[in-house]
Amino acid sequence: MGLTKTDNFTTTQNELASLAKALGHPARVAIIEYLANSNSCVCGDIVDVIPLAQATVSQHLKELKQAGLIQGSIEGNTICYCINGEMWKKFSTMLEPLFEKARSPNCC
Repeated sequence: MGLTKTDNFTTTQNELASLAKALGHPARVAIIEYLANSNSCVCGDIVDVIPLAQATVSQHLKELKQAGLIQGSIEGNTICYCINGEMWKKFSTMLEPLFEKARSPNCC
């Protein structure tokens, strides 16, 4: 089998790109903001605050969960979601060098 294009990049670059892609939709950013402000696990409330159909919100939650940015636990018939603090720490640590370099560009 041949190499995929992602094989040309570091593990960190690929992981950072995956996390950024998971945040690449305003609905997902809104979900993250809502969960971050909730300070607890949230069950059905997300559909009430995101102006999208329940199935669409569920798809966005699935993407965020697959990326590891949120966690979900099953309680009866519902799934409660919250921020995955460990992954956000890792994401922040990965982004910091990129932002640090961008703060002092060596061009123009």
